[in-house]
Amino acid sequence: MAFENPLIVFAIGLIAVIALLVWLRLPAVLGLVIAGLIVGIATAEVPLGDVPSELAVGLGETFEGVGIPILMAAIIGKAMMESGAAERIVRAFQSRLREDRSYLALWGSSTALSIPVFFDNVFFLLTPLARSMRARTGRDYALYIAVIGAGAATTHVLVPPTPGPLAVSLELGADLLWTMIIGATVAIPTAIVSGILYGKWINRRLDDIPLRETVGSTAEEAHELAERDISALPGVFEASLPILLAVVLVASNTTIDYFIDLADAGVFPFDLIHGPLEAAQPAAAFVGDPNFALTAAALVAALTYLRIRNLDRDVWNDELVEALKSGGHIAAITSAGGAFGALLAASGIGDHIVELISVGGAGISVLISAWVIAAAIRIAQGSATVAMITTAGIMAPQVPELGVSAVYLALIIGAGGNICSWFNDSGFWLIKEIGGLTEAETVKIWTVLTTIISVTAFIIIIAMATVIPNVPA
Repeated sequence: MAFENPLIVFAIGLIAVIALLVWLRLPAVLGLVIAGLIVGIATAEVPLGDVPSELAVGLGETFEGVGIPILMAAIIGKAMMESGAAERIVRAFQSRLREDRSYLALWGSSTALSIPVFFDNVFFLLTPLARSMRARTGRDYALYIAVIGAGAATTHVLVPPTPGPLAVSLELGADLLWTMIIGATVAIPTAIVSGILYGKWINRRLDDIPLRETVGSTAEEAHELAERDISALPGVFEASLPILLAVVLVASNTTIDYFIDLADAGVFPFDLIHGPLEAAQPAAAFVGDPNFALTAAALVAALTYLRIRNLDRDVWNDELVEALKSGGHIAAITSAGGAFGALLAASGIGDHIVELISVGGAGISVLISAWVIAAAIRIAQGSATVAMITTAGIMAPQVPELGVSAVYLALIIGAGGNICSWFNDSGFWLIKEIGGLTEAETVKIWTVLTTIISVTAFIIIIAMATVIPNVPA
């Protein structure tokens, strides 16, 4: 039986995914595919005969975005763990910070890196460090995951030139430079509240999270590396090179795109930089694409692994293949989560939510309405970027009459779009699998953390808009 009302379809999907994954404990890929089929059958918006192919398209589109980066991240994770590169970086952190404050290095790194590098790539790059810290300290793994996630997620939705807030800013006509400045002003305290304060709180309740096998790294190997003599580890530069290379390559693309956007917006004369930027853009787009950047980083990490461990080439090859097998499983789960979210989106849940919520009013009430719309769409269909861009499209035609700065509007849409990452978000499954967490642990750490980010940013933006309303559009 197919239903016209998307809210009914959403409720059916929610019940299905909980029943299959939580109660029946099916493998995540199987449970998410079945849940997606149930949603497709339940909605009148997708012809019954098209449901399997629509599910496959949703899975394929998600894999297109995350497949190669996840596979390469699996190699990076295994190589950095087993070569001792991650352990060497952790020891460098701890030589400059007290052991009980080493989480600050992860927090600062994730916050800074996620501006030029996509959120998921930051998590790929820093998780091996979190695992090494957990192996070395024997505690605080929930805190390490929380600070990485909070630092990356806040800038992911609040600070251009990260793609989501950049697209929203351009759609609304918000001043990019002011959006970046105020976005960073909002992001830092938000990341402190969600990552450090909440991270410490949940860590006291989940302090016994064990190191599980993930991306080709076992707990035993992590603990062995924590005891290895520093002379058997790579140097700090060589250990850090995969991360540095990925960041520089991706940043080369996002930086050039950002300056072109600034020039188009009239921040400085475009004619002065038109030729050099246009000439460099194709090459930067190639090397800065995450598919290429993470592949290059994986190769560097793998070569360090080969050199440090002095492996036979056949053994080295077999080890990398094992990492790819692990990465393939993670990519499959992430893509299945994206397919489930795509079927929910196909039911028309986003448009239905928009119709239920009246934008009306002006000033602060507009900001509240925009946050509610973005949050509702995010919870219903899973994608923060889709929620942000959809809400921006709704609000953009009314910006001149809204009586509020487009900068605040862009930021509060980003805050709403970040709320409550759960089973229909491919990012939820990425955090779970790369981090080696259970579903319950992921909900307690990641789902709650994204909600705290959203609410905290909402409060800060409303307060700033009340005190300093006249920010340039």
